[in-house]
Amino acid sequence: MFETLTPRGAITVGLLAILPAVVFGLTRSGLGGLIATVNVVLISAALYIAMSPLEGPARTTAHDASM
Repeated sequence: MFETLTPRGAITVGLLAILPAVVFGLTRSGLGGLIATVNVVLISAALYIAMSPLEGPARTTAHDASM
């Protein structure tokens, strides 16, 4: 299910969570809403980094296990 999710799709879904956090901050607690919004941004950024492709060449040599 999540194998086909692209980093762009994950960041979009993650950033949609900002809306309830902002509403919470405006209606209940300003500081709590700010903290919740920062948490949403941090989690979305972590998902984007974790799901993005690796840069650089792939390793082509195997380690020698005889040592």
